[in-house]
Amino acid sequence: MIEHAILLSAGQGSRMLPLTAERPKCLIEFSGRSLLAWQIEMLARGGVKRIDVVTGFMTDMVDEEIASIRDPRVEIATRFNPFYKVADNLGSCWIAREAMRGDFLILNGDTLVSEDIVRKVQAGSEWPIAVTVDVKDSYDSDDMKVSRGVGQDEGRLLHIGKTLTAEQSNAESIGFLAFRGEGAEMFREAVRKAMRTPEGVQHWYLKVIDTLAATGKVGTVSIEGLGWAEVDFLNDIEVATRLTDSWA
Repeated sequence: MIEHAILLSAGQGSRMLPLTAERPKCLIEFSGRSLLAWQIEMLARGGVKRIDVVTGFMTDMVDEEIASIRDPRVEIATRFNPFYKVADNLGSCWIAREAMRGDFLILNGDTLVSEDIVRKVQAGSEWPIAVTVDVKDSYDSDDMKVSRGVGQDEGRLLHIGKTLTAEQSNAESIGFLAFRGEGAEMFREAVRKAMRTPEGVQHWYLKVIDTLAATGKVGTVSIEGLGWAEVDFLNDIEVATRLTDSWA
């Protein structure tokens, strides 16, 4: 059981304007709770006991929201990313790198995952780094596409990225990863190295995962058929609300 999770919630969510003009995306309300509160609830139901939330845009509002969540199941701390305007989420991972000791989960700040998904990821896998994926008929340009091995390499992550071709893509990352054993140290060191390069601040952390795939120690966990939603655009609100209504 992994008891520690890191939430990457530093961004404004500019593609959600005007909803995010005066509050960060993680504080948009769904079925009476903020996106962040739903994430904390589902992680807590799945056995997580300690959560680090990386904040950035309007960090004081996020701090207030977290202070209002008095949940005896979890201890919640915030880590402020002062570079959120100029760095992509690899920068948030760099800010949280010292918290990456022992096994941990990473969840993107715009992804709603069900209790069933958390429990499936918690059930474990043989992979030091496990990328949670869904499967659908086709993938668009904004999907974080995944190429998974088949046959002898079944389940292994070969590549991950938005620019994968249709022929390469056979799954989609939902923005939820598990790091166990050596996987935690591998990722932390890869983040450190990437952020020392001139282009490091421009990268998603999944660029690092793509690089680590060559080690053969990055795998996938399919959550096909289970409930999740990514809140990226205004038209995602309706789908996400239907999901949280079912939880409420």
